[in-house]
Parts: sequence; C-alpha cells; structure tokens
Amino acid sequence: MDQLVAYVPILHIVTAVFAVIELGLTSYLVTPYNSSWADPPSAKSFMLFNAIWSLLVLAYLALTPVYFPRFFHRLVALGLEAVTLLFWFAGSIALAAGWAHPRCGGNSYCGSVNAAVAFGFFLWALFTFFAILGAREALRSRSRPTTAPAAKPYVAA
Repeated sequence: MDQLVAYVPILHIVTAVFAVIELGLTSYLVTPYNSSWADPPSAKSFMLFNAIWSLLVLAYLALTPVYFPRFFHRLVALGLEAVTLLFWFAGSIALAAGWAHPRCGGNSYCGSVNAAVAFGFFLWALFTFFAILGAREALRSRSRPTTAPAAKPYVAA
C-alpha cells in the first residue's frame, strides 16, 4: 500500500477531471429548469453541489500541503475526505434511484443522468480510497511522537 502513496498526486488530478466532468453533466441536467418556474430536483442540485465541493476539497488536499503547509492538518483532510465520500455516495444513490434508467433509447438527457450516476460512483470510490489512506496515515502518525522527548536534566548526587 505504500507504493500507492506515490500515485496520490496523479489520482488527485484524475479526481479533479472526473469532478469537472460531473460538474458539466449535472449543469446540463439542471439547465432546463432555469427557463421555467420549477426548481430542479434536489438530487440533481445536490450532485451539482458535490462537484463544486469536491473541487474545493481537492484544492485543499493537493495544494495546501505544498504551498501552505502551515494551514494543512491531517485530521481536517481526513474529515473532508470522509464527508465528501458520504456526499458522493448519498447523491449517487439518490440520483440513481430517482432518475436513472437502464435503457434510454437514444435520449441524451437520460444518458447524461446515467453518466452522472456512473461518475458519481467513481468519485465516491476515489474519495473512499483517499479517506482510507488518510485514516491509515493518521493512525500511523498517532503512534509516534510529534516532538522529541524533553531531555532529563542532569542531577548531581
């Protein structure tokens, strides 16, 4: 599993690309509701939120340790990853249960819903992987001290 840590920056890029694809798909899904008085369904709006949230979380996970290490904390990163994986799981299930169909018959809107569900589950799997790595790293760093133990003063007898 330690060899996988070397691929985390590449997986961050892949996750960002998937989040941008999801952002485009869900934007397409909520666009017809802009021209009417009806609000978009909550599952579609939530998936749109998930895409934007994920891009912000990825910016924190990928850029903060490199450029602003003082503001990066492992437990905050783990919490963000855990919340994000729950968001993706809940949103993908809600969208799949309410809107996805196994056969679309050439309907591009239906195909976009199915693609949004598929990319949602891919993003869920990626954030689950990041959360597992983050939890493993947090548990590993818990067992070793963060500072060197203080030297005992020399007492002459």
